[in-house]
Amino acid sequence: MGAVSCRQGQHTRVSAPQKGGNIQGHWARWKSLWCGMGTIRSGLEELWELQRHQCLHQELLQPAPLLLEKPLSEWPVPQFISLFLPEFPMRPVKEQELKRQINHPFVHSLGDSWQGKRHLFIMCSYCSMDLYSLWSTVGCFPEDSVRLFAAELVLVLCYLHDLGIIHRDVKMENILLDERGHLKVTDFGLSRRLSQGARAYTICGTLQYMAPEVLSGGPYNHTADWWSLGVLLFSLAAGKFPVAAERDHLTMLASVTHCGSEIPASINQELSLLLHELLCQNPLYRLRYLHHFQAHPFFRGVAFDPELLQKQPVNFVMETQDTWPSPLENMSFEDFDCDLESLVHSISIDSLL
Repeated sequence: MGAVSCRQGQHTRVSAPQKGGNIQGHWARWKSLWCGMGTIRSGLEELWELQRHQCLHQELLQPAPLLLEKPLSEWPVPQFISLFLPEFPMRPVKEQELKRQINHPFVHSLGDSWQGKRHLFIMCSYCSMDLYSLWSTVGCFPEDSVRLFAAELVLVLCYLHDLGIIHRDVKMENILLDERGHLKVTDFGLSRRLSQGARAYTICGTLQYMAPEVLSGGPYNHTADWWSLGVLLFSLAAGKFPVAAERDHLTMLASVTHCGSEIPASINQELSLLLHELLCQNPLYRLRYLHHFQAHPFFRGVAFDPELLQKQPVNFVMETQDTWPSPLENMSFEDFDCDLESLVHSISIDSLL
């Protein structure tokens, strides 16, 4: 704002110094004006001088305009790069939120995640084999391997349930094997938090692994995961599923309810008892607490400690590694947005030129 002074009954408006102008000239005019008016210069002039120095100091402190540098790369970037760029703001995904809260040696850890144009990319540690592929290759598992895998899965499910998480898709395809043959549970896409005493009603999961209460539309709770574990262990020990897959959940429910699951005679008594207690139609009588498994005859001598279980490699898995298909064998890039093989080839040629 300008300053107004009175002289001989008239008003004179004196403009304040403009930003970037000649500050010395402005303040000289102010001083001559005061002298012409015959005003007694007292403490007011000292205040003006102080204000002048402050203005000069502020002008010197103003940063110089920055030079705009040319970006390192122009847009659009090459397609093989933009495929993996986080082009959209990351929206919280339930599976990621759950996995970031889970820290267990038998759960596949989440490294990072980002969202592209049409896909959600999730970066995890590499596992070359899943349990279903191994089962499809070798068939029945020896009893000691079934016992070890069962103990590791019991620890995982007890850990998740203590956090209030129900997995809802426990199956062989969602269990990876690390380089020593131990388990890594993955795929929490159907998981959800279910507080103590709460019930769920969504029909979801994989038909052959779904508990009767899930197939019927609920209500159900965390005990549904233990039925799925029973189906998985039955399949590992017998080399087949307890009930054949059906076309829909209603037909599957009828098969599970009326046909039941006949346990082969080749399975020993302790494991047979465990399967009966897991594949119990009534979820109230289904095994579900850690101390139930620790005291079970099938797990006699097993220490339910992740560090102790991981101490030795799984011999059965390590011995069958030679029969595993190569991870690069018959690898397809059909799900990618561009031909990565040709792009990599063209990049290597360009680098030689």
